[in-house]
Amino acid sequence: MKTLTIKRKLESMGVHECSVVLTDQSICIAGIAESLATKNKAGWYAAKFHTNVVNNIITDKNMRNEDCEHEQAISNELEGLSYDVIIIGGGVIGCAVARELSKYEISVAVFEKEYDVAVHTSSRNDGMIHDGFAAKPGTKKAYYNVRGNRLWEPLARDLGIQFRRVGSLILFRTPLNTILYPILANRAKKNNVDGWELWSKEKVKKEEPYLLDEQFGGFYLPSAGIISPYRATVALAEHAVQNGVAVHLLTKVIGFEMHDGEIVRVKTNRGTLQAKLVINAAGNWADIVAELANDKYFSLHFRKGTDIIFDKNTGKWQNHVAAMPNFLQIAEKTKGGGLIPTIEGNILVGPTATEIAERVDYSTNQDDIKELEKHIRLNKKLNLNQVITYFSGVRACTYSEDFLIEKSKKIKNLIHVAGIQSPGLASAPAIAEDVVTMSLQILSSRKHILKKDNWNPVRNTYPDLQKLNFKERAEIINKNPGYGKIVCRCETVSEQEIRDALHSSLPVYTLDAIKRRIRPGAGRCHGGFCTPRVIEILAEETGKNFSDITKKGYGSNIVLQSLEDHASE
Repeated sequence: MKTLTIKRKLESMGVHECSVVLTDQSICIAGIAESLATKNKAGWYAAKFHTNVVNNIITDKNMRNEDCEHEQAISNELEGLSYDVIIIGGGVIGCAVARELSKYEISVAVFEKEYDVAVHTSSRNDGMIHDGFAAKPGTKKAYYNVRGNRLWEPLARDLGIQFRRVGSLILFRTPLNTILYPILANRAKKNNVDGWELWSKEKVKKEEPYLLDEQFGGFYLPSAGIISPYRATVALAEHAVQNGVAVHLLTKVIGFEMHDGEIVRVKTNRGTLQAKLVINAAGNWADIVAELANDKYFSLHFRKGTDIIFDKNTGKWQNHVAAMPNFLQIAEKTKGGGLIPTIEGNILVGPTATEIAERVDYSTNQDDIKELEKHIRLNKKLNLNQVITYFSGVRACTYSEDFLIEKSKKIKNLIHVAGIQSPGLASAPAIAEDVVTMSLQILSSRKHILKKDNWNPVRNTYPDLQKLNFKERAEIINKNPGYGKIVCRCETVSEQEIRDALHSSLPVYTLDAIKRRIRPGAGRCHGGFCTPRVIEILAEETGKNFSDITKKGYGSNIVLQSLEDHASE
């Protein structure tokens, strides 16, 4: 009877040839819809009846459902290797789990299909460690957000990365908004958020003198913080490697060999390996990985967000995260964006939220920029002339709009960590702790697990000149003059810092990988001055020709041919 009710509702939405199958594990809907909006609307409706939704609705009669990605192996260099744990995905979640697992006497590997960690969502976000207020009370998002927020500060110290609690300010747009304070405070209390305050108009003006005058106080949450999301992910990966984890880049999972309800081998484009446990942290591809294991009981849909980045000289005009939302949006699927200081000193504006069909679409358009202008107007000092770039990221969402973090009910040695949209960055350390608990429960039936006696809690790093004062920098430069040879003027990155990055525990030899670690090319000129010298250093350190150096891996060569080679032809 319930499936018939759901089917009739979906048909009234415009889903044709509709079918509905409801099981203990999930609800599966199928059919044909005229638009992505209808498909997603049907998915959200189905989520009212079950947390897990498989949405097989297609949006054109000539289209078919997206199949699992199948590929032939391109090498066999990993053939026959064996690990206790294989983590699929080198985003912030996969790397956080790897670091946490490195505390134990087990063999762990991270498989990342890209040329580096943090290539997708983990580097394409605003870097905000959310306070936990915005998440719907009672959800996994709310639970993990607050736990993760508390863990990031000590974790950042151990990783040697910058973290700062700047606080988040929700501005009131009318005097009547102030009566909402008890409701806002009650929501924060339900989510166990660490503190909140009611700020008067005068208090806001004192703390943020450049915010617009047309505000009537605000709701302040002091626990919100900021980090560099890509540096954090890299640091987690490097620390995991320093404690014994293997990270295999350009390694794509293309299938599994199963026996008696569990995974015995993991097939990749570089060979087939044995594994006692597999953790699916594949981000935008997590449902594909689940299907490869014949365990697809959830679908993901994709929400693109566009952000604007302002020049570093704007950072002095804002101290806190600030937004002036429509309070009706509190029940919506997105928090609505705002103005966010970054750890590097820029101000970031965004994000937008647009449902898209593709797993990867990093395009930007004028409509997104126009939408973001409403946030720019919150600060009287900001204007579009100060913008240095725009970027987009794609969030993978379940139709319940909550995280999916659980052991597979079908596959004995598979854990799914999926639908980790915002506040995924803030939640990562807490998610990692619980995923490791699940992992040890599964592994303990196969072997006795001990904690490492020699686990190093502090990541070994090279000097970070951005954190040093002039005297400290001078001392380091006296010892090694390479730290005084500035290659990137916008971000004041030295030659030796680039060489250090190339000799880290996770060395990666592309321009974007170096940018992700120490930011040459991330400033106003976008590498216009420093790129040639960075290529030279990469060639010197790797022994490669200039024409072999790429921006982001295969097919992104910057120099096609040297003049000497051309002349000899």
